[in-house]
Amino acid sequence: QVQLVESGGGLVQAGGSLRLSCAHSASIFRIQSMGWYRQAPEKQRELVAAITSGGSTDYADSVKGRFTISRDNTKNTVYLQMNSLKPEDTAVYYCAASLADWLLPGDYWGQGTQVTVSS
Repeated sequence: QVQLVESGGGLVQAGGSLRLSCAHSASIFRIQSMGWYRQAPEKQRELVAAITSGGSTDYADSVKGRFTISRDNTKNTVYLQMNSLKPEDTAVYYCAASLADWLLPGDYWGQGTQVTVSS
């Protein structure tokens, strides 16, 4: 079983920055793509950003130019650098990982970390 452990959420003022981290415990499994989703109250979960093993990335239109996804395969970790945060970025952010190398990871999920952006 693969475990994903997220960290880095919190409360920040609009215009500020946060960096989320997600480490996976893959042993016999080989994680290919990883990504971040978010879910705001009374809204559906949406893909924020994803990255393949080769470094290809995809972003939601609402975060392009503000968020950057990256990964460190030596540490089994994916990061989400969030800059110029807006109140509408407030949500629970979930890390996801996939055994397939595509830009919709979802085989494994983290427990979620709260990001709150105050105006």
